[in-house]
Parts: sequence; structure tokens; C-alpha cells
Amino acid sequence: MDQSPALLAPYVVWSAFALAFVFGAIGNKTNFCTMGAVSDWLNMSDLNRMRMWLLAIGVAILGANGLHLAGVIDLSKSIYPGPNFTWLSYIVGGFLFGVGMTLGSGCGSKTLIRIGAGNLKSVVVFVFAGIAAYMTLRGILGAFRVGVLEKAAINLSTGQDLPSLAAGLGGSKQTWIVVFSIVLGLSFIVFAYASREFRRNFDYTLGGAVTGLVVVGSWYVSGRIGYLAEDPNTLQEAFVATNTGRMEAFSFVAPLAWSLEYLMFWTDKSKIITYGIASTAGVIAGSAVYALASKSFRWEGFRDAEDTGMHIIGGLLMGFGGITALGCTVGQGISGFSTLAAGSIVTFVAIIAGSAATMKWQYWRMTREA
Repeated sequence: MDQSPALLAPYVVWSAFALAFVFGAIGNKTNFCTMGAVSDWLNMSDLNRMRMWLLAIGVAILGANGLHLAGVIDLSKSIYPGPNFTWLSYIVGGFLFGVGMTLGSGCGSKTLIRIGAGNLKSVVVFVFAGIAAYMTLRGILGAFRVGVLEKAAINLSTGQDLPSLAAGLGGSKQTWIVVFSIVLGLSFIVFAYASREFRRNFDYTLGGAVTGLVVVGSWYVSGRIGYLAEDPNTLQEAFVATNTGRMEAFSFVAPLAWSLEYLMFWTDKSKIITYGIASTAGVIAGSAVYALASKSFRWEGFRDAEDTGMHIIGGLLMGFGGITALGCTVGQGISGFSTLAAGSIVTFVAIIAGSAATMKWQYWRMTREA
């Protein structure tokens, strides 16, 4: 394969689209939903969809770190395990994202899956999440994010990933990667399959395993296929067709902003289809194909003005929170978690806390009105 950015880019974006297409179709079929996982657990004491999410994380941890140990990719070159531990951003951003995904009837990936299935409410959530994400990346909300939240940070001498932190106490980082990958990865998988009901329903395995595997595949695409040790144009290391300039895996907040930007500046030749844009389109397309093939596609709109307002607020909170926390339930909760970054783990917990608190508030409102 020619080591030219222009020639490599189609391989990267089409591979990202293909992986996301699979994720969208399987996510629709198996009802993979991280917000739903929290809701089932909190409201019905049903852990099956939470087990599916944890299975995806376990598979992603083992797969991504296996590629790293084999020298195929270098996870330290992603945005997650850097030495700048912005703890307040992880907590605030994660919590607000959790609130937003609950008000908006699903996280970023579920929003895309629902769009593919004909849900017009999710189109509105997409637009407002994308706008808020862009404002947080480059606009007025970005000034608050950088000037206030990111000021609360711990600058570490090593990366914030668990193996790097543990290596500071003794032992090699490679050894600790093996230890943490096996302990965490297998623990999540064992926990998932500890339930007889989970084992009996193949959709749970299908949704969790495939989601984990497509995240591993996305690391390979960006970190291997799209990697240039020396870009002939800049003579610097490069990851082709990424918005961050770093190795990327699936995440569904910033790509919403980049997708809107691409559509609005379509005739601007400096704008290209990137990894994130292709993955966004892939999820929608995969979900749509499955919905049409299974005859489950149906148009769905808002119930009333309050329903509309809640979804708009949810989209705005997801956009701001997801950018502030460096990812969503897939971006930080699976892709970031697979790098064993401490910030991803904090964000994962904060998202669940925000979602759970919002569900409690919704239940309180419902009982008061009743």
C-alpha cells in the first residue's frame, strides 16, 4: 500500500464506515444501549444489558492491548492515556453527559442507531448535540472548558493509564499491561457470563462481543492502516484522516460536530471525510439496513412540547459533556477504557452516576404528578 496520505485516506474512512456499519446493524438487532443498561439495572434490577456493555469493554481491553503488546499499534498515541489528568473535566463532563443521554433517550451511538431506524427525535438530538459539541470544541463553551474546568488538572510524570502508574511503583510497563488487561478484561467477561439468563440469550453475547471487536478493529484501522511514521508533506508522524491528528477509535460526540461541519462546508475543498465522519454515517446506515430488512423501521416523533424540550436539553448536555470528558459511553466507556486510562474509568463512573441521578429525578417527577 502506497504510504501517501491521499491514497491511504480512502482505506481508513471506508474501513471505519464498514466497522461502524456492523456496529449499527448489530446494535439495532440486539438493542445495545448504555442508557438502557443503566435504566434496566436501576429500575428493574436487570443487569443483562449492563453485562453486555461490560462484555464489550472486556473484549476491547484484551483485543486492544493484545495489538499493543504485539507492536501492531501504540495506544499511548491516542488522546486517552496522556499525562494531563483533567479530573474535574472527567467528572463534570461525564456526569452531564449521563444526564443528557437520559433526557435525550440514548447516548451518541444510540442516537445514530435510532436515526437509522426512523426516529425523528434522535435527528433533533443529533443536531443539538453536534452544535453544542462544536461550541465546546471551538466556541464560547470551549472558553469555559479550557479556562475553568481544564485548569483543575494533575500533570503526571507518566501517562495516566494504569500500567504506567503502576510501573512507577515497580516493574515494567509491559508486565503491568498484561496484568491489568487480563485482570480487568477477564473479570468483565466472567461477570457477564455469570448470569444464566445472559448465557441463554445469544443477542447479549452478539451485542457485547461484536461491539468490543469493532472497537478493536477501529484501533487497528486508525493506528495501523492509517499510520505514517513520516508524512511526506510534513516529515512528521501522522494518523491519516483523523480530526485530532492522533490515533482514534469509535466515539460519537465530536464526530457529530465534524459531520455537521462537513455538510455545512461541503464545497470547501479543505474539508475531507474523516474517520469520525465515516463512522457516524456507518452507524446510521447499518441500523437503517437492519431496520428495513427486519421490517422494524418506523417513523417516530415527539409526544409534546415538553418531550421536545427535554430532548433538546439532552442533546446540548451530551454535546458539552462529551467533549469536556473527551468521550461518551463508547468513546470513553469502551474505546478509552480499552487503553486502561484512569480518566476513562472516572468518566465511565461519572456517566453512570449522571444517568442514574436523572432517572431518579424523572421518577420523582412522575410520582409527584401522579
